[in-house]
Amino acid sequence: MFGDILRFLLEITFNLFGAALITRIWIYSIRLHSFHPLSRSVIQITDWLIIPIQKIVRPGPNLDWSSLIGSWLTALVYLISIWMSTWKNLIPSHLTGSLIIAAFVTISKWSLNLIIWLTLIQTILSWLNPMAPMMSLLKILTAPLLDPIRKMLPSTTIIDFSPLIILVLSQVGLMIQTRIIFYLLKI
Repeated sequence: MFGDILRFLLEITFNLFGAALITRIWIYSIRLHSFHPLSRSVIQITDWLIIPIQKIVRPGPNLDWSSLIGSWLTALVYLISIWMSTWKNLIPSHLTGSLIIAAFVTISKWSLNLIIWLTLIQTILSWLNPMAPMMSLLKILTAPLLDPIRKMLPSTTIIDFSPLIILVLSQVGLMIQTRIIFYLLKI
């Protein structure tokens, strides 16, 4: 029972911190102003990890490499922690390569989870209060994902099905990535 509680707490902690790191990467790539409250919050939460990495790796023009490396290191620590809390020993050395790849897949899982949550919040808020102050931020964050799908869908309907398509595709992606991680780590 203690092991289950520990794994649950590890899941919550690392998923939230991983989401903050992915949000930092996303904010950088869409060029959200650094004085925006979301930007400031995410930067404050993640700076303790990213600032030392930025001394070694500088952000690129479109991608914050230091945040990506920080995400990968966080995913690596997360996978090792989950393994150790489950199996009560270190990961065998023959799984090191798989662990490195599984950390990248974990980053992708965190990204898809973030996409799901942002899309759900935006969709529900658009029904309940489309003029909410948060809607403009959600539209900025989700537009790069939803706009290409909106262009492909027929525009004759009143209902926007692009969030539904994003949610279904993200959920399928999560299922596939979970299987990949299980396969890589021989779980």
